[in-house]
Order: sequence, then C-alpha cells, then structure tokens
Amino acid sequence: MNQTSTSGFLAAPDDRSLDRIILTALEEDSAHGDLTSEAFIPVSATARAVVRARVPGVLSGGPVAQRVFALVDPRVRVTALLDDGEGFEPGADLALIEGPARSVLLGERIALNLMQRMSAIATATHALVHAVAGTSARVTDTRKTTPGLRTLERYAVRCGGGSNHRYSLSDAVMVKDNHLAVLTGGDTGKITQALLEGKTRLGHTVHVEVEVDSLDMIEPVLAAGVDTIMLDNFSLEDLAEGVRRVAGRALVEASGNVRLDTIAAIAATGVDVISSGAITHSVANLDLGLDIGIRTEGTP
Repeated sequence: MNQTSTSGFLAAPDDRSLDRIILTALEEDSAHGDLTSEAFIPVSATARAVVRARVPGVLSGGPVAQRVFALVDPRVRVTALLDDGEGFEPGADLALIEGPARSVLLGERIALNLMQRMSAIATATHALVHAVAGTSARVTDTRKTTPGLRTLERYAVRCGGGSNHRYSLSDAVMVKDNHLAVLTGGDTGKITQALLEGKTRLGHTVHVEVEVDSLDMIEPVLAAGVDTIMLDNFSLEDLAEGVRRVAGRALVEASGNVRLDTIAAIAATGVDVISSGAITHSVANLDLGLDIGIRTEGTP
C-alpha cells in the first residue's frame, strides 16, 4: 500500500491512558500467572519474536506494544521496524521483540490483539481518506467506539489519515434527533427558539452542532447560529441541495450510508466533513502474526 508515514504528526496515547487499558487486559488474562509457561518454559529461556503482516494494511499500535512489554517486564526490548501510519504488504516485519521468554509469552497476545484492532481501524480509515483525495471533505470517526478503548481507536483513526470527532459528551454540543424530539415534539417551528435558549446556557467557546434529517429543518437550525449542521442519511441529491442552502453559513457534515463504495460521491456533493462509525465499530482485526524462537541458556 502506498501510505506515507504520518508518525511525525501523531500523538500516541499517553502512558497513563495506556496503562489503564493494558493493566486491565493483563488482569483479565494473567491475574494468577501463566500456567503453561511456568510449567514448560525454563526461567533461563529467552525469546526473539517478530510481528509479521499476513495481509496488507496501515500500521497502528507500535507504541502500545512497547508499553505492554514495558509493564510486563522492563527487560523485554521492543524495536519498531515501521512507524505508525506507514503502509505495509504481506510478509512485512513490523516489530522485533526480544527478552525473557516467559515475559514475551505473557504479553504477546495482548500486544498483538491491540495492534491487530488498531491497524484494522487505520487501514479502513486510510481507504476512505484515499477515496476522497482531491476533495475538501474531511473523514472523521464517531463515538461508536469499543467501551474502554476509545483512546486507542481514535489514535488509530489518525494513523490512517482521518480526523477525530468530539471525544466525549463533554467536548462539544451535538443536538441530535432525539434531543430535538424532546425539545420540540416534532414541531419544526419550535427548533430555532429551542436552540437559542439552549445556547444561552453555554460558554461562548463551545462548538454547537445540530443533526437534521430533512431539508426543511436546515433554515430553522441555521437561524439559531450553529457552527455545524449534520445532514443525516440524506440522498446524494439532497446532500448537494443541503450544501447549497447552507451556503457557507456553517460547516456541513454528512453522516449515514458511508462506505468505501459511496464516500467519493458523498464528498463530491461539497460537504466539509464525512463521519463514519464503521471505521471503529465494524472492522475485523487485521491478520498479524507473532512468530517466536525459543532458546535456553547455553544453546545456540
């Protein structure tokens, strides 16, 4: 895959966030030790393992794997052979892991699980970003992430060249269809006033986005002075008409029916943002392998 590394522009999750995720995984997997290794692997054995791609993709999770083994055993050394954000082909070596065999075996499944999921997200994101190249549309994720893994999955989206939507409910206002149903009872004539009243309870720096599901909702929403308007599950024809009606008065986000075979046409309507939940909630883990060689002290 022709993917230029973006590692210089990526901020990997901080150790505090990583530690919370990794320690939970270690507790789940080995709270009472590793019966197999303790019974069959000599304490003196060392291992040299290679993480190898079995399919093409875009890498994400190198720093995560390093942190896994740092927490398992500081004696384990992880050498990244590719940067996060770089593309790879089947057979490519992605990382080298060396150290006490018991420790390598203890951490390898957790490290590999996280790298496989993160790389799958990066790969899916890259495909969508590539499909809209040359347009003004930005591809973003959504809050449809795996509970507890949002930090890693959002980072993986950036590794694939995508952008992040609001991180949590406290980061920005997004008034969705269910909010409007409660506020207006389905009466579009009440939308503007309801939004204006809500905005009086917000700080002046808060970004306000509103979801609409029909063209006739656009003007009442824009009249409230919102920052972004989301056109949800619009046809291509209605997306183009929506962009025309908004006429630059707010950012336009398209959501719904976003797939690799539809995203180019969606971008061609002139929307500013295309959000996809599928890049985090529907990917299948990328097929990466971890091959280990074992030797005991005194053997070649």
